[in-house]
Amino acid sequence: MTFQEFLNGAFSPVNTVLSVLLVLSVIYWIFTILTGLDIDVGIHSDLDPGADAPDGHFHAPDHDPSAWMHFLKFLNLDIVPVTYFMTLSLLITWLGSFYLNYFVPMPVWMGVLAIFPLLVAGILLTRLILKPLNPFFREINHKGERAHDFLGREGRLKSGIQDNKIGMMEVFIGSDPMTLMVKSKDGKKLEHGTKVMIVDEEPEKRIYYVQKSMWS
Repeated sequence: MTFQEFLNGAFSPVNTVLSVLLVLSVIYWIFTILTGLDIDVGIHSDLDPGADAPDGHFHAPDHDPSAWMHFLKFLNLDIVPVTYFMTLSLLITWLGSFYLNYFVPMPVWMGVLAIFPLLVAGILLTRLILKPLNPFFREINHKGERAHDFLGREGRLKSGIQDNKIGMMEVFIGSDPMTLMVKSKDGKKLEHGTKVMIVDEEPEKRIYYVQKSMWS
């Protein structure tokens, strides 16, 4: 394969979007390495049905937030930094699409349709590749710092919780916001925006138990 053939394949009508996204990912990692700044795009999902979406994060108004949380846990995104996961998934999908269209010429529409199963395969393969690194990621957060002790810390819920429903809570470590997966300690209903305190945790599942803060 010549370099010109590589460019033609990488920026064909089928692969152009994937190639641009991959280039942007490379730029992001170069920027991160050179500056030490990490633009966190973690799983900060505002899952409250009545919440607005000014921050560009994912919102899921039409289904149980716990289903989304379980999906994230299945992909180990409660442990693995999302930027790592997205970059590797994108690379695998791009490689699959590039070589599929190189060795099996097909109409543009068929090549575009093939991206979707390739993306699913890329996500699942990424999960398998990163799984051995889970113990490492458990010990550090996305900035490479030691994991924080969250017990006793206070923050606000980003989604309502009750019974065994899993929701999201935002806490601040210094000036840095962090989002945690939480459950109600006693199963009581806690509304979106309620100020809560972390009173217990499940180390293996990375879920924290909260109750309403006495200062709320």
